[in-house]
Amino acid sequence: MTRLAVIGLGLIGGSLARALRAAGRVSHIAAYDRDPEQGRRGLELGVIDRFAGDAASSARDADVVVLAVPVLHTAEAAEAVRAGLSDRTILMDVGSTKVSVLGDITRVFGDLPARFVAAHPIAGTEKSGVAASRSELFRGHRVVLTPHAGQDPGALATVRSLWESVGARVVEMDAACHDAIFAATSHLPHVLAYAFVDMLTRLPNAADIFPNAGGGFRDFTRIASSSPEMWHDIVRANRVEVTGLLERQIGELQELLALMKDERWPELLMRFERARAARERHLSQIE
Repeated sequence: MTRLAVIGLGLIGGSLARALRAAGRVSHIAAYDRDPEQGRRGLELGVIDRFAGDAASSARDADVVVLAVPVLHTAEAAEAVRAGLSDRTILMDVGSTKVSVLGDITRVFGDLPARFVAAHPIAGTEKSGVAASRSELFRGHRVVLTPHAGQDPGALATVRSLWESVGARVVEMDAACHDAIFAATSHLPHVLAYAFVDMLTRLPNAADIFPNAGGGFRDFTRIASSSPEMWHDIVRANRVEVTGLLERQIGELQELLALMKDERWPELLMRFERARAARERHLSQIE
């Protein structure tokens, strides 16, 4: 049984707390969030046992401390919790970028603590806040761990065990490789969804567009309902990878525009067919 502390009581932090409790892996859950309302709701919903007045207090006596904050706040959260950590405490994050997180933790502690484990659960919804948390959120989904050179094997094994106990499929990879992959599969798609919806809202006939949108529009734009602050932080933290892909995507769109202007319809159809075939080929691997 593990004493858990969650710093940042939102969707991911709250869902992990719920899931570990449901799996019988925690005996006590403390939390801290800069928004006291999240703490009040967490207590009311039975997600946590104690809401602390500060991050360090929530971490005292905890076996595992989870930093579940927007990635640009990683250093701030690590600094705030530092005084509450002991030599035996495992510190873990759940951020969507890993190179920036490892850099932030290094700056706070002087080097990467052996018992810090970088993790990224590939799960979530467009909702936010502890009230949206669900104990089954991670079931069947991947969690990526990015071990570092000084990683304590026992801490890594414990974190792997905790994620597996809530139904996640754990994989390991290099931090830079992680950021390149998720820039393509997650970060850029959010940029495109936000940009598309924002463009439509500024059209002269915007008032007529949304009432007439169908299921395809809802599916394509769903992620534009995600937390703007969180995704601003993710894109900013992984800006090198995201900007490189965005430049490439802009080039691809310009090519499609040229095909349509020049009425080169067979070539346009070939692009569509190639994309559809690729998606169908890889569909079974998409979570």
